[in-house]
Amino acid sequence: MKQKGGHTLKEAIGEFMKSYHLDEKLLQKQLILSWENVMGKMVAKHTRSLVIRKKTLYVKLDSAALKNELSFSREKILKALNNAVKTEVITDIVIQ
Repeated sequence: MKQKGGHTLKEAIGEFMKSYHLDEKLLQKQLILSWENVMGKMVAKHTRSLVIRKKTLYVKLDSAALKNELSFSREKILKALNNAVKTEVITDIVIQ
């Protein structure tokens, strides 16, 4: 409900999140949580960590063969992950 000259609760929360850059953090968390859905259970099982720094996703895997395979598909993975959250959260992927 909006009062005269006021904001709705949704607008107020949106402004709060933007002012503290929480909207960006929330999108990053959503992207990381979508990893298993986008990549599948087998890849998720071999994933040791996912970290986003400066719009780059760092992926640590425990399988050399899988690292090699995913390195060739970096662009496709990048697009799929960004599509999962419906905005550009990351611009690069580093497979380790």
